[in-house]
Amino acid sequence: MAKDKKPPVPPDDGTTTALVPDAPITPIDIADELQSSYLAYAQSVMVSRALPDVRDGLKPSQRRILVAMNDLGLSPSSSTSKCAGIIGETMKRYHPHGDASIYATLVRMAQDWVMRAKLIHGQGNFGSIAGLPPAAHRYTEARLTNVAADMLDDLENETVDFIDNYDGKYREPLVLPSKFPNLLVNGSDGIAVGMATDIPPHNLGEVCTGLIRLIDEPDVPLIHLLEIIPGPDFPTGGIIMGKQGIADGYRGVRSRIQLRARADIIEEGKGKSPSILIREVPYSVNRNKLAADIGELVKNDRIAGITGIRDESSARSGEPVRLVVELKKGTDPHLVLNQLYQYSPLQSTVSIGLLALVEGRAHMLSLKEMMQKFLDHRVVVIRRRTQYLLREAKRRSHVLEGQLIAMSSLDEVIRIIRAAPSRAEAKVQLQEMVVAASVLQRALGDEGFATLQRELGLTETYQMTEQQAEAVVRLQLGQLANLERDEILKEFKTLRDQIRGYEELLANESLVNAIIRKDLEDARDKYGTPRRTEISNEGGDVDLEDLIVDEPNVVTMTHEGFLKRMPLDTYRVQGRGGKGVQGGTRENDFVEHFFVASTKAYLLCFTDKGQCYWLRVFNIPLATRTSAGRSIANVLQLKTDEKITSIIPVRNFEGDFSLTMATRRGLVKKTPLADYSRPRAGGIIGINLEDGDRLMDVALTKIGDEIVLSTRNGMAIRFAESDAREVGRNSKGVKGINVVKDDEVVGMVVADPDGYLLTVCENGYGKRTPFGPNTAGEATEDEVEEAPAETADENAETSPSAMRYRKQRRGGKGVRDIKTSERNGKVIAVVAIRDGDDVMLISKDGMVTRSKVEDIRIVGRNTQGVRVMNLNENDKLATLAKVASENIGETTAVEAVNPV
Repeated sequence: MAKDKKPPVPPDDGTTTALVPDAPITPIDIADELQSSYLAYAQSVMVSRALPDVRDGLKPSQRRILVAMNDLGLSPSSSTSKCAGIIGETMKRYHPHGDASIYATLVRMAQDWVMRAKLIHGQGNFGSIAGLPPAAHRYTEARLTNVAADMLDDLENETVDFIDNYDGKYREPLVLPSKFPNLLVNGSDGIAVGMATDIPPHNLGEVCTGLIRLIDEPDVPLIHLLEIIPGPDFPTGGIIMGKQGIADGYRGVRSRIQLRARADIIEEGKGKSPSILIREVPYSVNRNKLAADIGELVKNDRIAGITGIRDESSARSGEPVRLVVELKKGTDPHLVLNQLYQYSPLQSTVSIGLLALVEGRAHMLSLKEMMQKFLDHRVVVIRRRTQYLLREAKRRSHVLEGQLIAMSSLDEVIRIIRAAPSRAEAKVQLQEMVVAASVLQRALGDEGFATLQRELGLTETYQMTEQQAEAVVRLQLGQLANLERDEILKEFKTLRDQIRGYEELLANESLVNAIIRKDLEDARDKYGTPRRTEISNEGGDVDLEDLIVDEPNVVTMTHEGFLKRMPLDTYRVQGRGGKGVQGGTRENDFVEHFFVASTKAYLLCFTDKGQCYWLRVFNIPLATRTSAGRSIANVLQLKTDEKITSIIPVRNFEGDFSLTMATRRGLVKKTPLADYSRPRAGGIIGINLEDGDRLMDVALTKIGDEIVLSTRNGMAIRFAESDAREVGRNSKGVKGINVVKDDEVVGMVVADPDGYLLTVCENGYGKRTPFGPNTAGEATEDEVEEAPAETADENAETSPSAMRYRKQRRGGKGVRDIKTSERNGKVIAVVAIRDGDDVMLISKDGMVTRSKVEDIRIVGRNTQGVRVMNLNENDKLATLAKVASENIGETTAVEAVNPV
């Protein structure tokens, strides 16, 4: 049939023909098939790729590279060879995968900041601890190190099992003999299906000493091994913080340890800026990335006081890591170092999970179990090596016996060989030849004959075996000389001594352990180095509060929700009426909250919707005076259309303290402070508001306090905090002041009998009036209604009633606090102050003034007050705050004044 001719199509007769398979189809359960297939895949990943063998500590890719280099003759004493050739040999013989993955594995075994004891000696650029990549494999060369040679030693002596390679052309070992405890010394990491191994590197000398102790005392407890092997020893050094994680990991439990870089604080002398010298980096952290991460922390204002990072590292000078962190003058270097430990890779977490393959299956092991598995492997290797050497010695000894017999009857042997028609016939006749013991004695002498008789148990005669006859027919003429006969006899004696030694070794386990012990001692003496990683008794977790200097900060939040904090000394004290300094706001924005609080204070942030959020002052970004700050949305998870109205700084939530709240409609609610100690990330209910109402102010109160509520139109009421009974968070409260139409509450303070109430209005005017003693009584008609206007020179009222705020029952209209005339404008905020306090005033345009309260005149309630801040044209006063402290047990909180 022509190639392009199609087979005939059968006619369509309307019938359907079923396709009959060649073999019957067996139905299977898909779940069972998926389970078995996935388990097979998982087992393949574990054994063939991800996990190291407990005996030699190598993964298949690492083992195949070392074996390929051994095949190429790249011993420690040979010259280096191109890595491209090594990769090719590895791919051709054992590992049919990509060259990139093979080269990456080869490079890792040649990097001394990765391996505690390198397995490959590299020539050329193999990368650096700075994070620079290695050169291409066509440029680099490599050979085995002495350590790797010890791992491959005895490979040819049938010490381990071999299997066919991927195409059946070569044989590869399942494991290396490895007299070197590679798994613990160099460690390993890998991720398999559903499991991972994290074995850190250790000090070779300590591991060898621990193994020797385990040989001598098989029942030695783990705690005694920990005295010899106190913990991991990373090639990059560092400091392990705490021992608990080490102990847990060595018991066979997955654990973690904190590893710190080694850093010193350099004090340059009085008047000079200190610096931090980083001399080591944590394991698996590269130098350049560490420097970059520190730079990002400085850029994002996470760490203050750093002016620059200088890299003085030089491998040639023996300092591969030398980073100098330069600090500002006056900066506490200990604080900055702790912050670097907390926020940067200068301190990292290292996992410990001693997971390895034991007889092809993954097992989580303790340190002692892992060490014992290595010793068991060495016992097997030495026994198999001894058995191999014994077989070879017996085989060679047997051949020499035949040669000695032949030399004892040399004439007869020559005659038989010459007369035989073929080599095969000569071998047969030699085997039939009978040699008398006396003839052998004359040929070998008394001493030689005695040796042979003792070893072979000779009687009257002796005959050759087939193997001996084969060796005899292969003898060269030169070997028949008397001198050669003496050499053969000498070799025979040596072999018989070796055979006795091998047999004794196989029969005595203590001799096997002695060899293992000697190998470990030799490895410790040849390759041992001092410990690089220090182990500290201190815990590695840095308490966040320990990183923070306890000092007052100015905290501001703008109307558009930009938050920042600044050192208190940013604002200098000015005289009354000064214009202040520019505080820094965005265009068309103004500062709405401005207060002073300790960096370690907790901020309870209440919104106009009645929600409460929790914030630490040190979590607020530290900024300069002229910067706008960071959006509150990046700090708190506020809901849509929610606005912060009150912020209460406290140091703890203990004691008989309450939070008293006031709403725009004059309601007050008192709730124990402890009810607000654990807000969620999304906030909790602070007060249940009625429709149309909003939370205006929150104050921290205690038993015996008195509350003063002030309104926008200049009214004020003073009542005992006990008038408002304690209720839960999710409640509405009771009436505090009866506000009239077109009026609303603007602020609330806790009355101070020895202090003053400072009231300021939007046009820059204000006054301070004594609270007065706790005199009870109802407000008179002239106190409630506005009194006749005073003279324009702002003379203070002098009547006793005009110079105090009388305590009333809550729910009343209150008394006149300040005249809200056209000159003054409406009231914007009130604050309780004392002599010696400083006050902060800020305008909507962002101008800030810090003044002493003594510069503000004391006047009566029903007055217009004095100018407290000069405002630019069309500018209005936005808020004020005082720099003062309020004692809460042994802690301190700074009172915040909240504007409307």
